[in-house]
Amino acid sequence: MKNVKFEGCNVVYGKGQPEYAPLHAQKAGNVSITCYKLSFKERLKVLFTGVIWLGQMNFDKPLQPQLPSVNKNDLI
Repeated sequence: MKNVKFEGCNVVYGKGQPEYAPLHAQKAGNVSITCYKLSFKERLKVLFTGVIWLGQMNFDKPLQPQLPSVNKNDLI
């Protein structure tokens, strides 16, 4: 799965930080929206299992609310 730049991107998190991959996002109020492209193999796996895993680094702080979606409009 790879983060992709999309129409509406207005921020890149981790830019210029070689230890992190740049994270293209759209900052909309209190929400940061990101978009990911799955490889062919990943799409097949999701098709057959219906499962996507989400890992977050929270550095021992409370988790922030998450809303995975296949529709960008659900997030705005």
